[in-house]
Amino acid sequence: MRTFLYYGLLLICSLSVNVAHAQKKYSTQDARAIRFFESALSNYNARQDDKALEAINEALQADPNFIEPYLLQANIYTDALQPQKAIDAYKQVVRINPDFSTNTYYLLGKLEFLVQQYDSSYVHLEKFTLNPKASENFKSIASRIMASCRFAQLSIKNPVKFDPVNMGESINSSHHEYFPAITADGTTFLFTRRIKSGGVGQRTTDQEDFYISKKVNKEWQPALPVTEINTSGNEGAPTLSADGQYLFFTSCEELYSENDARPTKGSCDLFIAKKVGDKFNGPRNLEEPVNSGAWESQPSFSSDGRTLYFVRAIKGSDGKKQRDIYVTRIDDFSNWSVPQPLSATINTPFDELSVFVHPDDQTLYFSSDGHPGMGGQDIFISRRTPTGDWGVPVNLGYPINTHNDENSLLVSPDGTTGYFASDRNGGRGGLDLYQFELDETLRPRIVTYFKGKVFDAESKKPLSAGFELIDLETKKVVVNSTSNSGNGEFIVCLPTGKRYALNVSKDGYLFYSENFELKDPKSSSDPVLRDVPLKPIKVGETVVLKNIFFEFNKYDLKEESKVELNKMATFLTKNPKLNVEIGGHTDNIGGKVYNQQLSEKRARAVLDYLVSNGIAAARLTSKGYGDTIPMADNSTEQGRAQNRRTEFKIISVN
Repeated sequence: MRTFLYYGLLLICSLSVNVAHAQKKYSTQDARAIRFFESALSNYNARQDDKALEAINEALQADPNFIEPYLLQANIYTDALQPQKAIDAYKQVVRINPDFSTNTYYLLGKLEFLVQQYDSSYVHLEKFTLNPKASENFKSIASRIMASCRFAQLSIKNPVKFDPVNMGESINSSHHEYFPAITADGTTFLFTRRIKSGGVGQRTTDQEDFYISKKVNKEWQPALPVTEINTSGNEGAPTLSADGQYLFFTSCEELYSENDARPTKGSCDLFIAKKVGDKFNGPRNLEEPVNSGAWESQPSFSSDGRTLYFVRAIKGSDGKKQRDIYVTRIDDFSNWSVPQPLSATINTPFDELSVFVHPDDQTLYFSSDGHPGMGGQDIFISRRTPTGDWGVPVNLGYPINTHNDENSLLVSPDGTTGYFASDRNGGRGGLDLYQFELDETLRPRIVTYFKGKVFDAESKKPLSAGFELIDLETKKVVVNSTSNSGNGEFIVCLPTGKRYALNVSKDGYLFYSENFELKDPKSSSDPVLRDVPLKPIKVGETVVLKNIFFEFNKYDLKEESKVELNKMATFLTKNPKLNVEIGGHTDNIGGKVYNQQLSEKRARAVLDYLVSNGIAAARLTSKGYGDTIPMADNSTEQGRAQNRRTEFKIISVN
C-alpha cells in the first residue's frame, strides 16, 4: 500500500478504497467499470501512475458515477503535486454522494486552502466539522485552517504596504543569498551565500559561506567572504550582536576537511565567534546546555548582550518533529542557562522558525505555520507586554505573506526597512536579498545608539572594557557588553523614551559615568557619538559621577542615584587600598554661602550612603566646593547643569 504526505494531508481515502476492495463492495454494479478500477488500483500500488490514470478513465467511461475511481484519481494527483486536478476529482465525489466518505470534505477543503480558494475551503471544512462522525483531531486541524481562511480573505481585501527592491549586485549574485544579519548602526550587513565547491576532477557540491558588506556613503560595498569563519563545510543562519562584536551561527554535521572539523552534538549546533580588531577569532561550540542531541539553528542575539533566541527541533506529542523557539541567557560568569521554550502564545504544535529579536529588545519577528495565516510559513510580529512576556502574535499581512513559505525577515535598526530572501522574477539568480519599506503598524520601537571607542586616557591605547546600560527607572541592566579588544570600538543600543545610566569599567582604571535622557523620539540616524577615555587609577585623578541626582535645592539623594552609588561601592570594594574624597559642586545661582552649604551636604549624603553599604568611613572624606570650580560656562542652562555635579577623587593609595 502506497502512502503520501502533501502539506500534512493523510491518505485517508486510499484506505477506504482498499477496505472497499477487500470487501468487494463498490458504488457501481458495472462489471467492466470494476475491472478497470481494480487494474488502476494494482497499477497505483505498483507506482505506475500513468497506467493507473488510464484505467481510471476507462472505469469512469463505463460508469461516470463510480465514486472509488475519483478518490483514487485524487490521491494520484495529490501525490504528483497537482492540487487543482485533485480538487476536481474530490468535487466529483461530492457531486455524486457527499456522504460516501467522512473525510472527503476535509481533504477537499485542505487542498482548496493550498491553492488560495479560501471561500470554498471554508465552506467545505465547515461541513466536515459539522459531521458527528468526523475525527476530533481532524476537526481541530480543520478549525485552524478555517481561521486562516478568514484571515486570508480579510488580508487580501486590506493589503499592507509592500514594494520590495532587489539589493543589487553588491549583495546578490547568480548564487543563492539568504539569512541576513545587521549591526545596530546599520553599517555592517552579513548574510549566507550558497556556492559551488570542488576543484577539477572533484565532486561539485553546494556549500554555504558567510559574506559581509559595509555601508559607505549610504551605499553597500561589494560583499566579501568572511574568510576566518568560512570552511569547506556549511556555515549558515548568522546573527550579529548589536555592536557587531559577536557572531552566532549554525554549523551542521558535514564532510569537513580534517583541518576544518567542527564537531557537533546533534545534526546542527550553534557556534560563537568574537571579533578582535577587524577579524573574528576561532569559533567555538556553545556546548551544553544550549546545544543538545537535537537540531539547533537560526539564532538571534538580543541587544541586551545577554539573551539568545534560537530554534530547536523536538518531538511533539504525536511523535513527529516540530520546531519551536527557545531562549537562553548568559550570566556574569559566562554560563548559559538551560534553554526554555517560549510560551504557547508564540510556540504552537506546528513549526516556528526564523526568529529575529529587534535591537529595541521589545519586538520579536518569526515565521510559523501554526498561527492563522495565508498558508505555509507566514511571518509574525509579537511585542513585549508590560509583564515582560511576549504578546499575541500578529500576522504581517498580505502581500508580505502569501500562500508560499515566508521566513528570514530582518528589520533595520531604525525600524523602517525589512530585508528578506526571495527567488521572485527579476532577480540575479536563485534566492536574492530584497529590501522594502516596512508598514508603520509593523515597526519596532524607535532606537538610537551610543557609538565610539574606549582608550587609555594617557597612552591613547584602545581598551577592551565592560559596558552596563541601566534603566534608571527600573534599575535593571538592559545592556551588558564589551568593547573590541583590538580597536576599542563599541556600540550600545538605546531604546528611546527612557532615562539611562551608562557605566564603563576595566580593572586598573577609574570607571566612566554617563547618562542619557531620551524622552523625545530619535532614530538610529541620530546616534550619540562619543569616545570614552578611561583614566588609570592613581592619586589625584577625578571622576565625575554623572548619575547622582538630588531634589532641586536639596541634598536628598533621588532613588535613581543608587545605580551609580552601588557601582562606586563595587569599585571601592574591588580596590580596597584606595582612599577617596567625595566632592560636591553647584552652579552660581544663589548666594555663595548657600551654595557652599548645599555642596557640603550633598557630598556628605554620598559618603553616608557608601558607608551604609559597607565602605569603611576611614577611607572616605567629603568636601563642598560650592560654585568655586566650574567646569562649564554658568551663563547657559546647559553649562550650569554640568557644574551641578558630584565627583570623587583618589587622594591616597595604602
